[in-house]
Formats: sequence, C-alpha cells, structure tokens
Amino acid sequence: MPDSAFRPPLPDVALDQLYRQARTYNAFSGDVSDALLHQLYDLVKFGPTTANTCPARFVFLRSREAKARLEPALDAGNHDKTMAAPVTVIVAYDLAFYEKTPVLFPHTDAKSWFDGKSDAELTTIALRNGSLQGAYLLLAARALGLDCGPMSGFDNAKVDAEFFAGTRIRSNFLVNLGHGDPASIFPRSPRLGFDEACRIE
Repeated sequence: MPDSAFRPPLPDVALDQLYRQARTYNAFSGDVSDALLHQLYDLVKFGPTTANTCPARFVFLRSREAKARLEPALDAGNHDKTMAAPVTVIVAYDLAFYEKTPVLFPHTDAKSWFDGKSDAELTTIALRNGSLQGAYLLLAARALGLDCGPMSGFDNAKVDAEFFAGTRIRSNFLVNLGHGDPASIFPRSPRLGFDEACRIE
C-alpha cells in the first residue's frame, strides 16, 4: 500500500487557515518580499496540470511604476484596493505552453499532441490549467500566512497589451496579496450544500 494511504488529515488549524476562516480581503498592509514570492511560486509549481504543461504565467506587481501600468485597466471598484495592495499578481496563461513540453513531460512526445491545434483549442487547455494554477496560488499564499483578494473587474485587453505585447500570453484574473484588514471583509456569503452541488453515484 502506498505511503500516502497513511497520511493523516491536516489539523483543524491548517484547514481553518486554508479554507474555513480564509476570506477575500479588500484592504491589505505589510510587505511581501521578493524572497516570499519565490517561496510562493516554489509551492505553486508542484500543482498538477494536464501533461505537466504548467501554462500559467505570473506577473508580480510590487513597484509603483508597475502598478501605474496596471491602473488604466482597473474597474473603478477594484482601483483603490489594488493600487494600495503590497503586491498584485496578474495570473495569466500562455497559448504557447506546449513549446516547453519536451522539458516538462520528457518521457513521450507530448508536444505533438498540441501542434496544429487552433487557438480556441489551446485556449481551452491553457485557461483550464492556468486557472487551476491560479487556485494553487491562493492556497499556497494562505499556507505561507498571506491573505488574498482574487478578482476580475479589469480590462483584459489593456492588460495584455501593456504586459504581454508580442507574446501569446493572455491575462486571466488578478490577485492582491498582503496581510488582510479584517475590517475590509463582508460577512461570509452562503455556500451551496452538498445535495445542491454534488451527487454520489
């Protein structure tokens, strides 16, 4: 029997930090160092993706200059909190992800699986798996003691033109990172119950 069968569940304090007490924050304080961002990605990169394609690309905006480049793309409701956050992450995906499969999936010719596919087909694959990696980012950030503010509410075309011009990388969503201000969160909204969202067959 594999060792994983004997791993105990995480303690409640960890589950609370990752899920039950984790919230989407609208105001942040503190500093997020480059070293912590490296540590964050070193966890994110281990999340599974289709054929280990790892299509997500992350741009960590810390400087005022970088935030100023993002500013014109932000919706009014996301402007102030994003400009004030210690770090804003552009979570994006690369439509040319398959170019790296000889390194990332070396035991077979995985690149041939994607060669010749249309941009629409590649977008389905890259968006799905890049979104998974964005979710891994949220969990990894929480595991490292950071709070998150994931959001849409921006002009993807403007972000792509400003940060990804001349590439096949496309923006997906944004995440503000830092130490969340509890006063900035709303009461927790309801969630669907098991019987509403799930079935066992």
